[in-house]
Amino acid sequence: MSTLVIVESPTKARTIRNFLPSTYRVEASMGHVRDLPSSAEEIPEAVKGEKWAQLGVNVEADFEPLYVIPKDKKKIVKELKDALKDATELILATDEDREGESISWHLLQILKPKVPIKRMVFHEITREAIRDALTHCRDIDNRVVQAQETRRILDRLVGYTLSPLLWKKIAWGLSAGRVQSVAVRLLVRRERERRAFRQGSYWDLKALLEKGKISFDAKLVTVGNVKVANGSDFDENTGQIISGRRVLLLNQEQARALLSRIQNKPWTVTNLEERPVTRKPSPPFTTSTLQQEANRKLRLGARETMRIAQSLYERGFITYMRTDSVHLSEQAIAAARSCVQELYGSEYLSPQPRKYTTKSKGAQEAHEAIRPAGSTFRTPQQTGLDGIDFRLYDLIWKRTVASQMADSRQTHVTVLTQVEDAGFRSSGKRIDFPGFLRAYVEGSDDPNAALEDQEVILPALKVGDKPNCKDLEAVGHETQPPARYTEASLVKMLESEGVGRPSTYASIIGTIVDRGYAKLIANALIPTFTAFAVTTLLETHFPDLVDTGFTSRMEQTLDEIATGEAKWLPYLQKFYTGETGLATQVKEQESQIDAKVARTVVLENISAKVCIGKFGAYLESESEEGLVKASIPQDLTPADLDPEQVEFLLKQKTEGPEKLGLHPETGEPIYVLIGSYGPYVQLGEVSETNKKPKRASLPKGTDKDSVTLDMAVSLLTLPRLLGTHPETGAKVQANLGMYGPYVVHDQGKVGKDYRSIKPPDDVLTIELDRALEMLAQPKAVRGSSKTATPLKELGAHPESGEPLNVYDGRYGPYVKHGDINASLSKDESVENFTLQRALELLATKEAAGGGKSSSKSKKSTKTAAAKSETATEKTAAKKTTAKKTTTGAKKTTTKKAATATATKKKTT
Repeated sequence: MSTLVIVESPTKARTIRNFLPSTYRVEASMGHVRDLPSSAEEIPEAVKGEKWAQLGVNVEADFEPLYVIPKDKKKIVKELKDALKDATELILATDEDREGESISWHLLQILKPKVPIKRMVFHEITREAIRDALTHCRDIDNRVVQAQETRRILDRLVGYTLSPLLWKKIAWGLSAGRVQSVAVRLLVRRERERRAFRQGSYWDLKALLEKGKISFDAKLVTVGNVKVANGSDFDENTGQIISGRRVLLLNQEQARALLSRIQNKPWTVTNLEERPVTRKPSPPFTTSTLQQEANRKLRLGARETMRIAQSLYERGFITYMRTDSVHLSEQAIAAARSCVQELYGSEYLSPQPRKYTTKSKGAQEAHEAIRPAGSTFRTPQQTGLDGIDFRLYDLIWKRTVASQMADSRQTHVTVLTQVEDAGFRSSGKRIDFPGFLRAYVEGSDDPNAALEDQEVILPALKVGDKPNCKDLEAVGHETQPPARYTEASLVKMLESEGVGRPSTYASIIGTIVDRGYAKLIANALIPTFTAFAVTTLLETHFPDLVDTGFTSRMEQTLDEIATGEAKWLPYLQKFYTGETGLATQVKEQESQIDAKVARTVVLENISAKVCIGKFGAYLESESEEGLVKASIPQDLTPADLDPEQVEFLLKQKTEGPEKLGLHPETGEPIYVLIGSYGPYVQLGEVSETNKKPKRASLPKGTDKDSVTLDMAVSLLTLPRLLGTHPETGAKVQANLGMYGPYVVHDQGKVGKDYRSIKPPDDVLTIELDRALEMLAQPKAVRGSSKTATPLKELGAHPESGEPLNVYDGRYGPYVKHGDINASLSKDESVENFTLQRALELLATKEAAGGGKSSSKSKKSTKTAAAKSETATEKTAAKKTTAKKTTTGAKKTTTKKAATATATKKKTT
């Protein structure tokens, strides 16, 4: 007897094989084996002539889908059929969400097995979970399959009905989507808000006060008992104080006059308030909160986060990563509480197990939050993971463990001081007991460092005290426009609005960027002019499809189909072919949409038209000489396009480029221009004999108006030959590239070795010696805070004997010893950094709680491991890991005592 088990991926198959008897054969389907046709060549000959074939759904025959096996899956399907011939039982073990249920159903339709069939589900890939799942198999849930099939058909109807309309009216290759178009509209609306924003200016005073040799800040809040205006008092649309608000708006002159009036006058504490605050830990991760936090902490995009999480799941490190649930099983709660007890001590454990429930009505996917797999949680150090895999697991481990820890207890302190008729406020925060913050601080990589950053300690003050004023300054402020969406904030918004499902957010954001609707710049999603045009067309002619409420109700209906509360066919009929259905709307609206209007983006205060063309956005303006068109640089966003830039681009087109001067050697004119990829300098004019004149882009952040003739001449020398490498004889050059300035060691066929040039080094002035020094340094490993080789070796640690090295990290150079990382300050150079200085930094960091175990502990651990002469190398390694964990727990107890002492001192 043999049993065939089918999963989605080879990684998952390899992991599961380890937990099943030898009579089980595990094969991978490589994801979906069947889908609606993606191109005309995939449509079967038998139906190619049918009108509905291109759509892939026979609307007139009860929305019957046309499923095909893609060309790249035919070999896999044949292999699965061959494997089934030798099996006496088939187990479909695809993921436990809707998509996984759908894959199992499709496999059943294709393979047509004549042997017994079982559906096996599990939310983690561990021996215990797989063995348990084998004894609790079930049938395929046809209602879930129907809901997923409806979702797929619905997405196809929206995409394939609206996209051709966008091709005709705006530009070829554009796409619309049920959730994608709503997400794009959110980006566009925020950009419109930024464009409509009017900046407001205000001034206040900031003081540095001192009491008992402890300094603290104070900010002006009232003058003559009238509140001083701050940013929240301004109307974003006018840049003026909100009508009816009674506040005092200070300008620069008034602020400085007030400063002069109260300078050297006595300060008095008039009020002091202490307010105890208790904070509870956040629930364990769901798909969306993991994407948000990985974006904030690790700078990972949603797609990259899900790729890494899927790999961790398939290798048995975490539970299933597509889930809306914050629930933890009893097993997981016990494992998390055990970690807290061992690593932090009983005082850090919540008195009762914390149980979290999901508030979202639509929550369905898996039945448990994302957490470390197994009945006991491996610490990140015990996993053997490295790089970004380690960091994401570490994030999940910390969040899960913290969810079972005690509350954080803090005291918020507010002090009011008065000088003449001016009132100032000082705010402080004291962490009386860190609780869960000892393990996890949202938005921070290093909980211990974050704890220090969170505390704002004020001196012991009482009403009537007279602190000294050490410094007083007038400070100007300008209100800021609404922040653009990041991947994290967009995911949060989509989830809060009930649009789409968290499991789809990664692919949605990826599609938005891939299709040119948004650019991801400095972690912000910035919509393009094309996004503006498409959103305006859909808002005008198909408002429901980009309305968050309409899309949210659609999701609810799909959820109801999965539970049997709603019928799929009547819903599809009403949505697509009803009186107000999508197909009807498109027929009615198509003739009413003027393509010229649809391709035009209207922006306030811009006299020229912004149009969408075949090669991107361009300006169009009427002049005395006729119609003038000028390309808009690709990096210029709708919110940043202003009248001055429009004038320059049009002038460049009509009057020719701006001439800087003549090249000192060739005598040719040098011009400053703006092209599709931004500003650049050009040597000479384009002519029949000089079709491609020498050009050089301006360094990032350099304004075209600040370019001098000398700078332009220097830029036109790029790439600069600095000399030859002393070891290889190959040339070393400096140049500007897509990602900024760099030096390169070019060895021809052997390859090229690059290093980025960062300030204070300059691509125009860097010399060979400095370039060789940079090339000698190791490249940073992407996704890891380490480098392949240390920047500098300092010597052995006097206690542990372990080597102390300086590494290049994400936030600059740091020294590492065991689990303790200590950053070098900004004014310390790696070249002059000494062993003694490293020991000082590490001691300071360890005293602040920066490591999990001391050097002494590590040393004793190594000694103990060495004494185990009869153990194998593998067993010794396991014992060492176990001892490290135990030692870490002991050390934590010591640290708790130190923390308590420190807290007492701070309170005093």
